[in-house]
Amino acid sequence: MTNYALVGDVGGTNARLALCELASGAISQIKTFSTSDYDSLEAVIRVYLDEHAQEKIADAAIAIACPVGDDWIEMTNHSWAFSCKEMKKNLGLANLEVINDFTAISMAIPMLAESDVLQFGGKAAVKDKPIAVYGAGTGLGVAHLVHVDKRWVSLPGEGGHVDFAANSEEEDQILQVLRDELGHVSAERLLSGMGLVNLYRAIVKSDDRVPENLKPKDVTERALADSCTDCRRALSLFCVIMGRFGGNLALTLATFGGVYIAGGIVPRFLDFFKASGFRSAFEDKGRFRDFVADIPVFLITHDQPGLLGAGAHLRQALGQVL
Repeated sequence: MTNYALVGDVGGTNARLALCELASGAISQIKTFSTSDYDSLEAVIRVYLDEHAQEKIADAAIAIACPVGDDWIEMTNHSWAFSCKEMKKNLGLANLEVINDFTAISMAIPMLAESDVLQFGGKAAVKDKPIAVYGAGTGLGVAHLVHVDKRWVSLPGEGGHVDFAANSEEEDQILQVLRDELGHVSAERLLSGMGLVNLYRAIVKSDDRVPENLKPKDVTERALADSCTDCRRALSLFCVIMGRFGGNLALTLATFGGVYIAGGIVPRFLDFFKASGFRSAFEDKGRFRDFVADIPVFLITHDQPGLLGAGAHLRQALGQVL
């Protein structure tokens, strides 16, 4: 076995590649490529491998932001499509693992240090108990992680598309406006970048006013500057709904190993989030309030959880114990 493997975290805009030390899982030599500059993922990987030819890379794991089947991969937000078997053969790799991006993020959790997370309430995470991870970004990603027979098993899914469940008069009004516009209203319609805009628009329309044509960053900036009451209400409600949704995940699989928040949105307004109704909403489960009260929530602050998790997935696939 060589000392290093190739790991990747591929989205619609950027492809991040790095080396993973197989003994420790440490990530190094991170390089970001613009996906618009290359015809294929294989072309990007070739450039990176040529730059690190001295390492003789034989194993690779790529996390990618799209559904992952047995062999054929088609990116949701980009034109790249490829056969895993063909790419493995063409690159001369002994092992190639292609996994969903939230599978990678979930697999990163056992590798995180205390300095890589911020805790929001609850007690200590219970070792080897189920874990939930979710994150708002372009969409709403969800996965669970369970420990089975000395191995971590990621349970990916499309949990971001479950029905949005209103649980207050204000949320009822929001749901009615969005239902009239969209028909089915999933959690992702509120917990995402565009979700912030949907919340703002629904707040304004429920008051029989006409909303402005705002972008997600406009809503956040105006809320943080306290220059728009509607935007501030939208951001506050976003935090509350994040809490309700996280509490639902905690109940579903009794995640005493912790609930982890990933994604790029929450870190943009961290101080606001800390002072919000997030944790109260997380615990607002009626008769099961005491059940979820001890479950900790962590915000992942590690800057490359996708790469870290891709490496962890590969190392475990090669027989290592994480």
